[in-house]
Amino acid sequence: MSSTSTHKQINKQKIAPPKKYGVFLLNDHYTPMDFVVNILQEIFRLPEEQATAIMLEVHHHGKGLCGTYTRDMAETKQQQVLMLANEAGHPLMCTIEELSL
Repeated sequence: MSSTSTHKQINKQKIAPPKKYGVFLLNDHYTPMDFVVNILQEIFRLPEEQATAIMLEVHHHGKGLCGTYTRDMAETKQQQVLMLANEAGHPLMCTIEELSL
């Protein structure tokens, strides 16, 4: 038997990309708009124009997507939002949802 007739088969399993999670802010009718814009700029590193647009989405529609991340990063962002809101005495809520892309 020649060496060319024996092939080592390498099992190449396809590795699925990590799941993505959206971080959302929820409207509460109490947290000031400028505080929400500051959160979006500081935690999510968004420019002022984009932060304002997301804040208005939250205000008018009750919910706004701040960013899409891996689970660990999404949880970290959520905890940062909740900590800053709590420290400032605001009831701002932040949720994480698995996204189907």
